[in-house]
Amino acid sequence: MRRWLRPIWIVLALLFLLEAWLWDHLEPLVAWVVNLVPWGRFKVRLVNLIEGLPPWATLFVFVIPFLLMAPLKFLEVYFLAKHNWLGAIGVIVLIKLLGLGVTAFIFDVTRDELLKMAWFKRLYDWVMWLRDWAHEITEPVRARVQQLAWLMRPRRAGRFLRRLMRLRRRAYRSRAA
Repeated sequence: MRRWLRPIWIVLALLFLLEAWLWDHLEPLVAWVVNLVPWGRFKVRLVNLIEGLPPWATLFVFVIPFLLMAPLKFLEVYFLAKHNWLGAIGVIVLIKLLGLGVTAFIFDVTRDELLKMAWFKRLYDWVMWLRDWAHEITEPVRARVQQLAWLMRPRRAGRFLRRLMRLRRRAYRSRAA
C-alpha cells in the first residue's frame, strides 16, 4: 500500500510547491503593479490601520481578498455552464494569479499582527514545515528532471535517445522473462 501512496504524496507535494512558487514570484509582481498606481498614501494608511487593529480584526483584513474573488468564481461557473472552456480556464488562471498576488501583498502587511495569535502561528509554522517536507520529498524527482533536461540539450539528444532505447529494451526483456 505504501508503494501506491508515494506517487500520490509526490504529486501533492509538487502541487504545494507550485503554489509556494507562485506565492514567492507573484508577491514582487503584485508589489510592482501596486507601485504603478500612486497608492503611496493608501498603503501607508493601510499599514497604520492594521498596526492599530487587534490580531483578530487583522484576520478579517486578510480574508477580504477571498471575499472579493467570489464574484469571479460565479463568472467561472457561468462560463462552464455555457461550455466556454477557454473563458473558464482564463478566469481560473486570473483568479489564481490575482488571488495569490493580492493575498501575498495583504499577508506581507498583516503578517506580524496575525502571528500574534497562537493558533495562526501554529498554522503558519505547520505550513512552513509542510513546505520543507515538500521540498525534501520531491528533491529526487526534481533532480532526475534536471538531469533529464540536461541530457536533452541539443548536443546530448542522441545520447539521451540511445539511453532511453536501452532502458526500454531492458524493461521489455524483464516483462518477457
